[in-house]
Parts: sequence; structure tokens; C-alpha cells
Amino acid sequence: MPRKASTKKTAAPLTTAQSLGSLLKSARDIMRKDKGLNGDLDRLPMLTWIMFLKFLDDLELQREDEAALAGKRFRPAVEAPYRWRDWAADAQGGMTGDDLIQFIGQDEATGPDGRRGQGLFAYLRALTSANGDNRRDVIATVFRGVQNRMVSGYLLRDVINKVSAIHFTASDELHTLGSLYESMLREMRDAAGDSGEFYTPRAVVRFMVEVSDPRLGETVLDPAAGTGGFLVEAYNHLFAQVKTVPQHRQLQDEALYGFEPKPLPYLLCQMNLLLHGIERPWIDPGNSLRYKLTEIGEAQRQDVILTNPPFGGEEEKGIQGNFPEDRQTAETALLFLQLIMRRLHRQPTKAGRPARAAVVVPNGTLFGDGVCARIKEELLKEFNLHTIVRLPNGVFAPYTGIPTNLLFFDRAGPTKEVWYYEQPLPAGRKNYTKTQPIQFEDFRDCLDWWSKREENARAWKVPAAELLANNCNLDRKNPSTKEDVTHLPPEQLAASILDKERRIAEIVGKIQGLLAKSGA
Repeated sequence: MPRKASTKKTAAPLTTAQSLGSLLKSARDIMRKDKGLNGDLDRLPMLTWIMFLKFLDDLELQREDEAALAGKRFRPAVEAPYRWRDWAADAQGGMTGDDLIQFIGQDEATGPDGRRGQGLFAYLRALTSANGDNRRDVIATVFRGVQNRMVSGYLLRDVINKVSAIHFTASDELHTLGSLYESMLREMRDAAGDSGEFYTPRAVVRFMVEVSDPRLGETVLDPAAGTGGFLVEAYNHLFAQVKTVPQHRQLQDEALYGFEPKPLPYLLCQMNLLLHGIERPWIDPGNSLRYKLTEIGEAQRQDVILTNPPFGGEEEKGIQGNFPEDRQTAETALLFLQLIMRRLHRQPTKAGRPARAAVVVPNGTLFGDGVCARIKEELLKEFNLHTIVRLPNGVFAPYTGIPTNLLFFDRAGPTKEVWYYEQPLPAGRKNYTKTQPIQFEDFRDCLDWWSKREENARAWKVPAAELLANNCNLDRKNPSTKEDVTHLPPEQLAASILDKERRIAEIVGKIQGLLAKSGA
């Protein structure tokens, strides 16, 4: 049976965790000495593409052995002298110094066999798939967005030697390495500032996957995959259901799909999925908004969509033109919401359930009018928007202070009522922070409530007819809490401020009148 990613919560052997952690730390310490790298935003992508090539060669060696045992012809994705074993594996006599830098980065260079030919990156970028095997296309796409930023070929050789010690076919090491890689992604997010837009807190991802509950036989899509967090969590959730070899093959080949147009997160996503056991990740390197909305048919639809689309950004006119004229907007979050609605299957899934979506949206989506209201009207009339989870302050801090919400909707029919759940902060906390982030256990009460819903201090429901009559304003306040004017939509906030100012003016006028009378 093909290699699986373990879903057990037990830790890998301590020696493995310690040795791998030490190995990766040593590699990053070596990188710190190189003048071409500045911080984790440079170091992690470097380490990622190096590990990617080692992983690929380990996988090719394994498949080559399997083909030989089966008496079948094996066609490698990467051929000599560009395989890891050809230029990187020899720690003592392998390429190093300027020769290594030139072989990797130049269009034409002397290879490890002493012959002149294409440089490594030039060769990898020119790969094309054949016979339905997309490995070569994936490799070419990954390396079109990759550069070698290290200037010392000797330091680069030291890093390569460290990575050579990783055994990507050992399940214990893979499980541990996957966890270590996730921690590095978090560090990169912390260093990224605005570039951290492609990271969603793991606890939020896990909660969204848990309540959406993808089943074997259903397809899962993230149209804004980032570093692959939703797809990794969905894979773990589905893998726990695997009982047979055909089911495992189905999970590998037909379950998970994503889009990620930015080169850096695309590279990180591919490596993240590979390390967690997804052997042939299906990640489209293009913008998922590039297709005309009305031309997306049943063949392009999925059963479950899980995503945190970018918000606050703007899409170019060419992308906006793919949407109906009365729904065109530069706001990325609204374009993605329309895309998600369009890409959900209309018919029940193979698991006999309605196609469904879980989406992170900013507060503005709830109270927005105009184009936003028209999109929400379709959402309420054509889909079952059954739940909105209102997240507390700081879930995405310090990268954005914008209040966020989780929308859950499906194809079960039009919305009859919308349940709201106000996710509380832990006792004694005013907000989440980078050092004290949200934890999965914080969602425990919501998970308990999810399947046996009753109104309480945190949960309430609003009829869809009432929302439609109020210009589809979904920004509904918890009736059990005191009014917090800061959470009102802008027009209500402005009206509230003006009303208070009028009342203050009236009081001041009365005081002035009293003073005038007393002075008289």
C-alpha cells in the first residue's frame, strides 16, 4: 500500500524529532551566514526548494524499485544529471563553490558529469508532462517561481549535505518533518507582515473542516490555497476514513483541489502537501477568478469548499469582467464569494449530502450594500446560509484587526433562518494575540452546540425573510449582550453618533438657558 501520512496524535520518537529539529536548525544557521539571504522570508523558500528536490528523488527511487518488482518500465520525472543523486548526494566529492552556484542558476553550465548543458533550474523549468502524469508540470511550475539567493556555493553545499540526511520515505520522519515544516510556516508568517495573508490559524481551519465534515467520495476545493492549510486538514480528516487500498487511491487522486497563483505560497503549498502524505497535489498555479463565471459548469464544480479568500485587495478590470455586470466589484472577498457559490455542485454528493462551503469573510461583507447586498440576496434565496460564526478580536492579529466571520452554507435549498454563534474569548482575555493565539479547544462549546441547536447567551437565529427585508444586512447583534456601537454597520454607527450629538446639544442648550435665567 502506498505511503500514508499518520493521523495519530502520538508524537514521533523523541530521537527522530530531536535529530530532525536539530538538522533543520543547523541548515538555517548555515543560511544565516550567507550574505544573499535576509531573514526567514528568504531562508525558508531556499530550504523548501532544496527539500523539494531531495523529496522528489527519494520518491523516484521508491517508484523505480516498485516498477522493477512489477516488471514495468519506469519513466522518471527528472533525468540524469539533474537528479539529486547525480549532483547533490555526494557530500565529499559533489559539486560545490562557484561550480555549484553556476550549475543551479545559469541557463547553461557544466554539470556534475563534466559536460556542458542546461543549468538545473533551466532544465526543471522546461519540463513538460506526458502520458497523463502531471509531475513534470508541477516541477516546472514550482521552479518558474524559484531563485537561488545564496551567493556562497560552499555554504549551499553545507545546507545540501544537511538535507541529504533526511529520509523522505521513512514514515516516522515524514510525520515529524510535516509538523516541523508547519512550525516554520508559522515563523515565516510572523516575519511576513502583509505577505502573511495566505496563513489562517490552524485552530480555525480545523474547526471549519470538522463541522463541514468532508466524506470519502466527495471532492474538496480551496480556491485560495495559500500554503495548503485547509487541504492538509481536509486530507487528515478524510484519511481517517480510509479502510482499503482503492479508497486510499481515491483520496490521493480524486479528492483534493486548489488554486494558488503566487509563486512563493505555491511552492510552500506543494511542499506542505507532499510532507503530509499527498503524493500528487493538484494545485492550479493560476488565479481561480480567471474563468468567466457563467461558463463554470457542473464538471468544474466541487462538493466541499473550504477557504479563507484574500480580502482588502483589489482585482484588475479583466478579472472583474468575468462576473455579471451588476455584480462586478474590485473587492476580492466579494468576487471569491460569488465564485464559491458558483462552484458548488447543485446535486447531492456521492455521500448523499448537499454540497457545502465554509468561508472566512470580513465584517464588511455582512453589512455591505449595493453589489454586496445583491450577492447576499442570491446567497439567501438560492443557498441555505445556515450558520454565521462571529469570531472574537485578535484571531488574525497582528496581521489584521478587521473583525472576521465564518459563513457556512449549502445547496439544501433557500435559507429559512440563519443561526448566529458568537465565539467568546477565553475567560479573563480581552483579545487573542500572536503569542496567545486561538486554540481548537476554544471551539469546544460551539462544536457541542452545532448538532443540537438551541438559542442561548451565545447563539440566536434570525428568519431569512427579516434579513431580506432589511437590504440583506447580515450584521446582526447578539440580543443577549449590551449594544456595542463599534460593531454597528457604518450607516447605523453614523446615525447613532449624530443622535448622541443632537442630545448633547439639547442638554447644553438647556443648561445655557438655566444659566441665563439664573443670571437674570
